[in-house]
Amino acid sequence: MAKAQEKEMAARSSILAGARFAKGRTSVEMAAPAMCISLRAPEGSIPALSKALGFALPQKPKTSAAKNDIDALWIGPDEWLIIAPEGSDLLAKFAKITALHSAVDVSHRNAALIVSGAGAADVLNAGCPQDLRLTAFPVGACSRTLMGKVEVILYRTAIDQFHVEVWRSFATYAMDFIEDAIRRDV
Repeated sequence: MAKAQEKEMAARSSILAGARFAKGRTSVEMAAPAMCISLRAPEGSIPALSKALGFALPQKPKTSAAKNDIDALWIGPDEWLIIAPEGSDLLAKFAKITALHSAVDVSHRNAALIVSGAGAADVLNAGCPQDLRLTAFPVGACSRTLMGKVEVILYRTAIDQFHVEVWRSFATYAMDFIEDAIRRDV
């Protein structure tokens, strides 16, 4: 493959660029594009992967870890979603690790919404069975769950803010669902 072709990648466009809705005590908007890596690894590989990240991968359900604008979300016993700034070199770092693992760039598959405000948890609970009270789902908690009819990954980034990862093909549905819930919440 020619060097020029080697570095060429499909241009990434936001499915709902600039989309934002706010009413009453809650708002929803598209998150800035980010690098998303689906990371799978057995327990014995966690130390090497943590070293590459610069912090320990979370190993308990509903937990996350973050440092230097990189978030690692525990999704399952051997699975994490890594969210990093667009253009990050994490995939190259993971490629150098000899410990057994799979690191797949899913950035083009995903879209993210930011739901914020005093009513954020209530709005998301309009279609999510997860208990989102602060006592059950504190800041830093994350979970793969359902919202309406789609699978999402919820990540509480602040007391009144959630990062919602959804597959790109369901982003419009997720945005419409959240907008409708916001309208009903006021």
